[in-house]
Amino acid sequence: MTATPALTAPLGLLAELTHRCPLGCPYCSNPIALDQRSSELDTAAWARVFREAAGLGVLQVHLSGGEPAARRDLEDIVKAARDAGLYSNLITSAVGVTTERLQALADAGLDHVQISIQDSDQQSADHIAGYRGATARKRALAAEVVRLGLPLTVNVVVHRANIGRVEAMVDLARGLGAGRVEIAHVQYYGWALKNRAALMPSREQVELAVADVERLREKHHGRIVIDAVVPDYYARFPKPCVGGWGRRSLNVTPAGKVLPCHAAEVIPDLEFWNVREHSLGDIWRSSPAFNAFRGTDWMQEPCRSCALKDKDFGGCRCQAFLIAGDARAADPVCHLSPHHSLVADLAAIREDVPYSYRHS
Repeated sequence: MTATPALTAPLGLLAELTHRCPLGCPYCSNPIALDQRSSELDTAAWARVFREAAGLGVLQVHLSGGEPAARRDLEDIVKAARDAGLYSNLITSAVGVTTERLQALADAGLDHVQISIQDSDQQSADHIAGYRGATARKRALAAEVVRLGLPLTVNVVVHRANIGRVEAMVDLARGLGAGRVEIAHVQYYGWALKNRAALMPSREQVELAVADVERLREKHHGRIVIDAVVPDYYARFPKPCVGGWGRRSLNVTPAGKVLPCHAAEVIPDLEFWNVREHSLGDIWRSSPAFNAFRGTDWMQEPCRSCALKDKDFGGCRCQAFLIAGDARAADPVCHLSPHHSLVADLAAIREDVPYSYRHS
């Protein structure tokens, strides 16, 4: 058996402050069974989590949801992150963040803002979000972020309805004053899995989008950073999901469960510890869920003998379970996986049907 590598220090913490959200995006990665408001961690608990995260070596916290602004104590949470010495990034739909509130968040120590946009076409964007007027609010908030001198990233989730407008969405991000744009192809977990047939692009669409991104990177070099990843269902090799299971990041749910990745709860029989009962350090070191797929001992063939196993770590465990039915199997997106044909079969299922919108 292969020896388990030395435990690394986590660098990032995804803090899902709430699952409440005004938008209904059909690709939302939140679980179908959402945590209720009554189960959410309070301000003091988040402050303790941030202190313990900093003690572990975490450098930055991503304040996410749902919509973080649904929390009335968001300013106090931001201040707690600052007091813990963490760089804070607010991931927001922009709905519910007024000019006054953004100023208060900046005064509390907020370091960075990430705003999602659904499309460059306003009617399409609002339809995808399931919220009329969402686009106008995003533009308004982006202007305030830039006015306050906060760094701005625009996140674009790409799927069949908008994949032909990658260039227009990059132009929109530049026009909003963003220093970075993330081209994030849909990951099929949570609500996105429920809507997979309605969201799935064709291979031809993906290839054109990939070519567009490379051309735009050259065109806008030095003006905006363009991050993009080839969508899993059309990749030849898997990506090292979250940098490897339990290696570099933690995810804390609104109710306090700590996950190695945001979708990990789809894997049955994993035991997730909660910050209400355990310290973050104890969870990082000893939680059964975090230790389930650390190292390489758990791997099956072809991963076990693959030269890339210490680079891609076998790919995504959640995807392996959802497609192959076995969380220890090779990620089926890998062309070496015995289950790879299932990915092609699923990618071929494309239906023009109404979205099943995420609901709070």
